Amino acid sequence: MACVACGGGIAPKSGICADCTVPYVRGWCVAPRQEQLEALIDAYKFGNARSAYVPLASLLDVRLPELPADVRVVPVPTVSGHVRQRGYDHMLLITKRFAKLRGLPLDTALDRRTATRQRGAGKRQRTEQAKRAFVLQGTLDPDATYLLVDDVVTTGATMKYAAKTLRDAGAQTVWVASISYQLLD
Repeated sequence: MACVACGGGIAPKSGICADCTVPYVRGWCVAPRQEQLEALIDAYKFGNARSAYVPLASLLDVRLPELPADVRVVPVPTVSGHVRQRGYDHMLLITKRFAKLRGLPLDTALDRRTATRQRGAGKRQRTEQAKRAFVLQGTLDPDATYLLVDDVVTTGATMKYAAKTLRDAGAQTVWVASISYQLLD
């Protein structure tokens, strides 16, 4: 299994290779962003295929291990302009469905304070954008485990800085899950 943080190396059971220093302690990724999975994600995000959240949430449900009852599911917040453009928050729909399938609470306290576009951006630009992108609205239970969920990991910057925001707000344990990964060349 490849490292969920960098996409390289062989990751141990935690899903994170020894070369990566990240603010989360476990991670999972369903599959590379290729073929049918790429087509499904693209149709969902860019082709108004709203109902695709059901199979995408099911992929997470099938591929992630059993999770403790104290896990709170947190969607990576979507840029508000993309929500208006699509007519739905793609990650909120996926995480609501996944949380329901697992009987886990959904936590939407993480918010995006920037409206930057990552599609087409390089690694350095994505990292700089992600450093400023997130803020917490509300409080966290420091004893809960927070599972941060995104659809695609490209550079790992979004997951890293979203998880850092949760940790800085008091979360002791943050895990991450992604439906797919696509490494930048």
